[in-house]
Amino acid sequence: MNLCDYNTIRSLLERHGFHFTKSMGQNFLLDPQIPADIAAASGAGSTCGVLEIGPGIGPLTAELAKRAGKVVSIELDKTLLPVLAETMAPFPNVEIIQGDVMRLDLGALAAEKFQGLTPIVCANLPYNITSPVLQKLVDAPCFQSVTVLIQKEVAQRLSAPQGSPEGGAFSLFMQYYMEVEELFEVPRDQFLPAPKVDSAVLRCVRRQSPAVSVDDEDFFFKVLRGAFLLRRKTLVNSLSAALSGWDKASIQSAIERCGLPPDVRGERLTLADFASLEKCLREKTCV
Repeated sequence: MNLCDYNTIRSLLERHGFHFTKSMGQNFLLDPQIPADIAAASGAGSTCGVLEIGPGIGPLTAELAKRAGKVVSIELDKTLLPVLAETMAPFPNVEIIQGDVMRLDLGALAAEKFQGLTPIVCANLPYNITSPVLQKLVDAPCFQSVTVLIQKEVAQRLSAPQGSPEGGAFSLFMQYYMEVEELFEVPRDQFLPAPKVDSAVLRCVRRQSPAVSVDDEDFFFKVLRGAFLLRRKTLVNSLSAALSGWDKASIQSAIERCGLPPDVRGERLTLADFASLEKCLREKTCV
């Protein structure tokens, strides 16, 4: 069954009485080469256990099942379960779990389902949950890589070079833990229904250790996020608003001790810059 053929999709959905739900961000792929390319890019092999989020009717699931030792797909929409029962019937290594990915303990799920396998993630993510899902996946250290089809603009932002205006606090958070790369684009007309924006495949591979060494990771991320609190303002003004208990003069002194321009904005800093700034700030006395 070609799960990317328009007529096949329509017939399948009508047979099961399925109707698209806009709030769930459901968009099904129309080119069979795309799920094949995504599955190949994920690096899934017989020693891998693949977690998929939002399988839809299963075109990517099927491609992953051909490669991986096991595939576990989490689907929120109960009305898709009978569809998946039909389309995934040929693949005994696929397990469908009905549930909300944001409510599940993904580390515990991987430990239970992928015993003896290397856990990775590969998914066509709904646009409306991209960032919280990615953060949840990064926070689960068992997943060695994450390969996702997401909104093109988000993929470009998350893979933006450090210190460029295209990046932000979340892109630096991702790059602290992962090596992030945008692989290829997928035009909007390759989906049913067609979304209003183009998509892209993002691959994130977990680093053996974080990109920079810091002594106080919690404070490091507090500084990093604070630098973008007032994005259009200078770094000193943004951090003054974000760091309760720190006076502006101490923050300005720490910025200059790091060799940064006094009027620099947070978007211009790399992870190495933030690591230096975190150290300089901790050496100052909180007032």
